[in-house]
Amino acid sequence: MSLRLQFISTILLIGFVVVAPNPRLFAQENHPAGQEDHSEEIHEVGTHEEEFNPREYIMDHISDAHEWHILTKKNGDHVSVYLPVILYSKHSGMHLFSSKKIAHGHSYKGFEMGHGTWEEKSLDGKIVELDEQGEMVEAGLPLDFSMTKNVVMMMLSVILLLSVFLSLARSYKRSGISEPRGIQGLLEPIIVFIKEDVAIPNIGEEKHHKYMPYLLTVFFFILLNNLMGLIPFFPFGANLTGNIAVTMVLAVFTFLITTFSGNRGYWQHIFNTPGVPVWLAPLMIPVEIIGMFTKPFALMVRLFANITAGHIIVLSLLSMIFIFKSVFMSVPSLVMVLFMYCIEILVAFLQAYIFTLLSALFIGLAMPEHHHD
Repeated sequence: MSLRLQFISTILLIGFVVVAPNPRLFAQENHPAGQEDHSEEIHEVGTHEEEFNPREYIMDHISDAHEWHILTKKNGDHVSVYLPVILYSKHSGMHLFSSKKIAHGHSYKGFEMGHGTWEEKSLDGKIVELDEQGEMVEAGLPLDFSMTKNVVMMMLSVILLLSVFLSLARSYKRSGISEPRGIQGLLEPIIVFIKEDVAIPNIGEEKHHKYMPYLLTVFFFILLNNLMGLIPFFPFGANLTGNIAVTMVLAVFTFLITTFSGNRGYWQHIFNTPGVPVWLAPLMIPVEIIGMFTKPFALMVRLFANITAGHIIVLSLLSMIFIFKSVFMSVPSLVMVLFMYCIEILVAFLQAYIFTLLSALFIGLAMPEHHHD
């Protein structure tokens, strides 16, 4: 049985991910001595009041970042795993340093985390370069090749997939087709399922072998990252498949494979739809062309929205404990979180299956003569 999963290496192209904002977990207020007291605010001497912001808490966890935040201590110190920042500036050249140097409002060699807008572009979560006067340099934003949470988890998933499937392929070559054991027994039914229930019915018996490497790659890549995103500790927990840039690249792969697999019947259906009057063709051709792009767009949005929504629901339920500031709220909140985790595990498998199924369906529709009633 040939797995031919070297196509996994193409997933490394997903490294061009969008850096999303990484807001602080808590907002703190420090009232200096001698300031007039307010009747609505009562503070003990030497203490700080921490105000929990559920929106910032949730956005901090579902967004990409240049650091892996672990926890925030009572004194306000952050425990994080800081990732390398790699920048190229037209103004000052190449730079390589730890993201710790620009974390939490710090500046290093003129670089810091941006806020607000510049030339109608949002700077939130982006690294900007400032001159001696604190103004944006004329060269514009530096090119950011940094290792973010999503990039690190993507590479980790690729390494895991390559190690598992390449060792599995060597095992098949060494011992031939035999009774599956261990992880081989776990993965072989899934591979057979993708082949017999997804690829063959939608693409056809003769042509499905050509597309099996891609279908298996995209299925296991999405599934593994969906599951790793549910593990709430380092080095997991990044919302990779909930990043619109990642789902866009996966959808573009499906679009390109579908487009270049299209035969004469597929293109004839787009530019000369059978049974459509000639006078209606100027209207139908744009509709069919738009349909070519709406299919991968639906793939992109479906995966992104479902995974992101699941993370938001789980984090919202956890936030209820801190919103109500009651230990009694922890029991129902944790029960609902455990229930949602079970649903999210199901969603992780379901979204990987749906993306693979629709990809096979779109590829099959590009070769209409292979389908007979």
